[in-house]
Amino acid sequence: MKNDYNDAVKLLTSQGKFYINLGLERISAVLNLLGNPQDNLKYIHVAGTNGKGSVCAILAYILQEGGKKVGLYTSPHIFEYTERIKIFSPFADSGKDISKEDFSRLVFEVCEVADKNNIHLTEFEILTAVMFKYFDEKQVEVVVLETGLGGRFDATNVIKNNLCAVITHIDLDHTERLGNTKDKIAFEKAGIIKPNCPVITAEGYEAIKDKADECDSLFLMTAPFADTENLSLKGICQQENLALAIAAIRLVFPEISQEVINEGLKKVKHPCRFQEIKEKNLIIDGSHNPNGALALRESLDFYYPDKKRRFVFGCLKNKDYKKMMEILFEKNDEIYFCHFSHKNSATLEELQLACPFPSKEFTNLEDLPFEADTITVVCGSFYMLEDIISPTLLH
Repeated sequence: MKNDYNDAVKLLTSQGKFYINLGLERISAVLNLLGNPQDNLKYIHVAGTNGKGSVCAILAYILQEGGKKVGLYTSPHIFEYTERIKIFSPFADSGKDISKEDFSRLVFEVCEVADKNNIHLTEFEILTAVMFKYFDEKQVEVVVLETGLGGRFDATNVIKNNLCAVITHIDLDHTERLGNTKDKIAFEKAGIIKPNCPVITAEGYEAIKDKADECDSLFLMTAPFADTENLSLKGICQQENLALAIAAIRLVFPEISQEVINEGLKKVKHPCRFQEIKEKNLIIDGSHNPNGALALRESLDFYYPDKKRRFVFGCLKNKDYKKMMEILFEKNDEIYFCHFSHKNSATLEELQLACPFPSKEFTNLEDLPFEADTITVVCGSFYMLEDIISPTLLH
C-alpha cells in the first residue's frame, strides 16, 4: 500500500521522532547515504532568536523579483508541514509549497535509508533532509535557510556553500539547550559562520565577532533604520529585519536594483507575524517569548494607541509566559486564555495563576463580539493558531 501525506505526518509526529536532539552526526550520515544533495546548493543561512522568519521571507521575495529560483526553508508551520518547504519561481507573486505527494515520497525515502542504517533521526532532521533532497531535485539557484534551534549544532548547519550568514536579534529563549545568557546563545548562533563567509547582524556580540575573525569572514553590522514604506509586513521590529535582509542582498547580489527590491517588498507575505485582518479588527502574532511579546506590545502601541485591547493568549509550559503577560497585559484589557491541543500547552489554571488580572476561558473567535473600538490580538504560541484560526481567514 502506498504511503500518503497523512502517513508521513503520523511518522513525523510519532513518539520516536518528535523530540529535539541537537547534533550533526545523524543528519550528516543520512545525507551522505543520499548522495549529499546539500553540497549542490548555495545558501543564505539565517539564525537568531526573533525575526528569522521575517528576514527569510523578505529575502525570498526580493530574490524572486530579481529573477532567481529560490528555495525557502522555515519553521514552524501553521497548518501543514508542506508550508515549511517552498519554491519561489522567477518573477512570480509568491512561493509554492512542496506538494503533499513529493513531501510524503521524500519523507519515506529518507526514513527508509535511515532505518536501514540504524540512524535515529528526529522530526526536524527528517524535514531538513527532505528539504535538501527536494531543492536539489528542483535545481534552485539559492536556498534561504532558517535554522531550527540555535545554529552550531542545528541540522541545517551541515551546509558548505554559504554565501552569507545573517544573525537576527538574540534574546533568552531555549535556555535549557542554548545557555542561560545572551552571550552563550550568541556563541551558538555564531556557529553558522563559515570560512570566508560574510556575516550580517544588528548586534555586536563578541562571540559573533570572534567567530567571524576565526573564519576570516567579513563582519557587517546594520542599523535598524531601514525605510519600511514599501514593505507589506507591519510591525516596528520589521525595521531591523528589513535592514538585515537588504544588507544581505546588496552584499551577495549587488546586481539587484533598488527598484527591484522595492517591488519585491510589496509582495512579501509572512502569515501570523503581526498579521492584520482589518475587517475583523484582528491581529494574529506568533509571539512566543518575552522579546516577541515586547515587539508585539510596541507595535500595538504604535499602530493602535487609542483602541481597547482584547487578548486571546495561549503558551507552551516551557516559555516564560508570566513575563510575557507582564509585558502585554494592562488592567483594563479583556483577557481570554486558550488551552490548545499541543501536549506541552500551559493549562488554564497555570495561565490564570500567573496573570495579575481577571481572565476568561477562550471558546471560539466567532463568540467574541466585533467592536469598532476594540482590537482583538491572538498571540502566545504558533502551535495554538492551528487550533483556533481558520486557514481561509489568513488569505
